[in-house]
Amino acid sequence: MCLGIPGRVVELLEGYGGQLALVDVAGVQRKINIGLLDEGPLEPGTWVLIHMGFALERVDAAGAAQAMDGLELMGRPADSGPGSQPAQPPQGGQHVTHEPA
Repeated sequence: MCLGIPGRVVELLEGYGGQLALVDVAGVQRKINIGLLDEGPLEPGTWVLIHMGFALERVDAAGAAQAMDGLELMGRPADSGPGSQPAQPPQGGQHVTHEPA
């Protein structure tokens, strides 16, 4: 499996040589190029992994969930792990201001 963002095909777009599809990525619809997929035609509902606007690989729903979990894990701060608390902002109303030099 490649490192990519999972998306679910909403529809194939007419024209463009059959190379574009509208894909739902975490609730946002995006146009992506599907020309690199060589496993036959795509259908709405198919999951793909997207990198730089290109669908690189077909995956099933479990593969899409695994890819999203990996992306979320990479986005966590270094001190957060299973069971840790999220970082809290400083308390007490202290504000840091920077004076021009």
